[in-house]
Amino acid sequence: MSTPLKSPTSAPTSAPPVSPNCVPRTDAPLASIDWPDEARRVQFNRWLNGVADAHGLQTGSLRAASADASFRRYFRVDAPGRSYIVMDAPPPLEDVRPFISVAAQLAAADLAAPRVLESDPANGFLLLTDLGNRLCLDALQSAVATQHTDAVNNLMRSAVSTLVTWQQRIDASVLPPYSDALLNRDLALFPQWCVQQELGVQWAPEEHAVWIDACNALVQSAQAQATVAVHRDYMPRNLMLTPEGSIGILDFQDAVRGPIGYDVASLLRDAFISWDEDQELDWAVRYWQQAKKVGLPVDTDFGEFWRQVEWMGLQRHLKVLGIFCRLKHRDGKPKYSSDLPRFFNYAHKVAARYNALRPLSRLLEPLMGAERRDVYF
Repeated sequence: MSTPLKSPTSAPTSAPPVSPNCVPRTDAPLASIDWPDEARRVQFNRWLNGVADAHGLQTGSLRAASADASFRRYFRVDAPGRSYIVMDAPPPLEDVRPFISVAAQLAAADLAAPRVLESDPANGFLLLTDLGNRLCLDALQSAVATQHTDAVNNLMRSAVSTLVTWQQRIDASVLPPYSDALLNRDLALFPQWCVQQELGVQWAPEEHAVWIDACNALVQSAQAQATVAVHRDYMPRNLMLTPEGSIGILDFQDAVRGPIGYDVASLLRDAFISWDEDQELDWAVRYWQQAKKVGLPVDTDFGEFWRQVEWMGLQRHLKVLGIFCRLKHRDGKPKYSSDLPRFFNYAHKVAARYNALRPLSRLLEPLMGAERRDVYF
């Protein structure tokens, strides 16, 4: 089925990566990159210079490529006829070993993703292949702005098909489980950082009891689903359009063994672009049909599968509300908080739809209308 596009609400993305086709700045010093301390800069320069000859790196061309909500950041560096990506992931804040492990699986599965060419896990430095600078999110936003319905559908259907392939080929058994403890830890971010820190609200005991009941229901639903490899952030901002026309997968280092509906929810109800529900359902049905065809363990009833996706999405939305507020208050990254209304709307819509979750919807309503103010404890 195909439906006319409705203009989604979308938030500004981070600055796009620098084009790999720019003229190399071979005379630019490595010191032009800002470093948190001199020791880190010296470590990085020593490592990069040590791997430069093997790959023909023009180290003077090093420049910022992108940054994300974590402590990782990425640089682009040129070599004759191509460019590479360098990851800077300072330990102990980041651990590159899960990235290296999942990247190896992606390579073996013949999925488009950065390949690890050089690594220094102890110091958190990686040299990666460069997938270019065409984010799926940018392409979707451009297609929506021009009412290019076919382009949007083609992109989203390609993302759906790539997800099915990921779930088929990535070995979930070697990934850490998305355990009850981890699901509950994710949910706990919401009352700590959004309710208390961002909104300055303290729940009464009866309100806290409603929250606990909702958390138990969401975790039970998640754990009742069949498990596959879960990306945990399978959304257009972490997907690329490669020069070969395939969907490239980024930011996969947090992959776990978990509920099959999780990445479907991440893709359809995104942090940076939203869709009408008829569009979500169209893409969800296509995923479900493809998944059944290749033998993935989706529920045989689409209505139950969609409920699982919605409840899984609600757990994620509450987590994201907490994370965005934590980024603002703890990490000094306030831009993400502009998307709080989007995720409140996602969460309330689902909670209000199902009888078992309706008390949660009433708990959310005053928070959605509360005056947002900065408070510090």
